Amino acid sequence: MLPPPEPTPFSPVPREEDGGLDLALRPRSFEGFVGQRRVVENLKVSIEAARQRGEPLDHVLLSGLPGLGKTTLACLLAREMGSELRLTSGPALGKAADLAGLLTNLQKGDVLFVDEVHRLHPVVEEYLYAAMEEYAIDIVIDSGPAARSVRVTLQPFTLVGATTREGLLSAPFRSRFGITEKLDPYPAGDLRTIVERSAEMLGVALDPPAAGLLAERSRGTPRIANRFLKRVRDLAQLVNKNRITEAVAREAMARLGVDENGLSSVDRSLLEGLARTGGGPVGLKTVALLVGEEQDTVEDVIEPFLVQQGYLDRTPRGRRLTDRGFAVVGERPPRGAPAAPLFG
Repeated sequence: MLPPPEPTPFSPVPREEDGGLDLALRPRSFEGFVGQRRVVENLKVSIEAARQRGEPLDHVLLSGLPGLGKTTLACLLAREMGSELRLTSGPALGKAADLAGLLTNLQKGDVLFVDEVHRLHPVVEEYLYAAMEEYAIDIVIDSGPAARSVRVTLQPFTLVGATTREGLLSAPFRSRFGITEKLDPYPAGDLRTIVERSAEMLGVALDPPAAGLLAERSRGTPRIANRFLKRVRDLAQLVNKNRITEAVAREAMARLGVDENGLSSVDRSLLEGLARTGGGPVGLKTVALLVGEEQDTVEDVIEPFLVQQGYLDRTPRGRRLTDRGFAVVGERPPRGAPAAPLFG
């Protein structure tokens, strides 16, 4: 039996792949990647130049909020280079031996993708320095007086690091990445294109007004847009013969607790909690307690959208609610209190 044909950048997703839907919805080429035009064009230039020279691509650092496509770009990068992609994450590499095992198994030109690279243990990070610059690592054999170091030569490879918090990377580590690109939140137009193409891949009819509604409430993030689309598809399948109209999309968003401003119940809890305190300033630890989330989740996932939309301001003294933040939860700033600035 012949193997199934290679899927096109936006070919329909087989039903048996629905369990891995997030992977199946990812584009298969740079041409199918929507948005981040500057980043994509820069990567294409670097990749083509490296291919013409017959060299591995320089090490790449991709930064940006969760769900903007860092992992997808790493997969496309490896595919364009004709290389194998090895995936791991910073927290998974607890000691140098874990990293040594990965590095010594890499073939020439392979791409090693490290997600959450800012969470690498300092010892592991320092172990990478020689690997990135000299394609070699030093392995310590035995211990005590009999200990000796053996240098192992590695095959030339490309390290692709992804981080949501570039500021946590040490300067020596960051400087070893030859290519650094920052991904920005997507405009509603790009998100609309993404949900329309994802709907086509899923085999569900999506009316233009419904596509616009999903795009506007997706917080500038393709991952959220596709997650909303899958949940709206579930409702459309049951109540509207697998067609997503604007009315179906609105009902699904209401069921998910996402309002017309794109605010979730957690977002509103945070804003309402700050309003009850008079608008702040309130420390991050207190904000995390208000919404029952970890501090990292609040800082990396919840707050960025609220700051971008002008509802929240981060100041040296803590988080403060802006006038717009008071308005969106139906409250007024305390009388006589100075208005929180949009930018601290």
